[in-house]
Amino acid sequence: MDFSENIASAAALIRAKGARGMAFTGAGISVESGIPPFRGPGGLWHKYDPEFIELNYFYAHPERSWAQIREVFYDNWGGAVPNGAHKAVAQLEQEGCFHTVVTQNIDCLHQRAGSKHVLEFHGTLDKLLCTECGRRFGTTRKLIEPERPSCPECGGLLKPDFVFFSEGIPDDAFEGSFAAASGCDYVIVIGTTGEVMPACEVPREAKRHGAKIIEVNLQESAYTNSVTDIFLRGRAVEVMETLLRKVQACD
Repeated sequence: MDFSENIASAAALIRAKGARGMAFTGAGISVESGIPPFRGPGGLWHKYDPEFIELNYFYAHPERSWAQIREVFYDNWGGAVPNGAHKAVAQLEQEGCFHTVVTQNIDCLHQRAGSKHVLEFHGTLDKLLCTECGRRFGTTRKLIEPERPSCPECGGLLKPDFVFFSEGIPDDAFEGSFAAASGCDYVIVIGTTGEVMPACEVPREAKRHGAKIIEVNLQESAYTNSVTDIFLRGRAVEVMETLLRKVQACD
């Protein structure tokens, strides 16, 4: 089928009576907001050595890690705003098409676009975690400016509340994501290679329970020839805005 036929098929699936859906997003949905992917050409790991967010390195060299964390995640990403793909996902959620948005991203752009039920599989930049007392704080420039950011309650070392290398996935995000996948009729996969474990297993879990997989990607992924039912090739913003219009036209 060509693109227009695939779009029509995807819209019909989404609008099927009683169908429950979810979105599963990766770095590709945020590229058009100016946030580069981690891997691949132009990715962050071509420019930076990722050791600065390896947990043991962070504890051994907190000042060095924090200098890189501020530069990469807060200075470079600080001005990013939701793009049309994030807004389309939020609108589809508001219209009852998605019951959950599971994202591998830490940029909080889904929430800023208006999505309400977001599971952040890898955590968030919007909070800081005290490594001593376990308290969480909203991220502010005042808290992250020191060379070694410290907890305002106990003085312990603060870290961004996202998953570092060698750190486990938070139980609530892990369990919630797989529970959502096992109870849906379709998943829209947007902007992910399908290679990062264990997150990449979420759409496959949905497939094992009979869900249809709609994939939006510029290039084929690890999902395309294994679990994808409808492949929508293109930029996330263009495809999702087109899909949203088609879904709304089905009403």
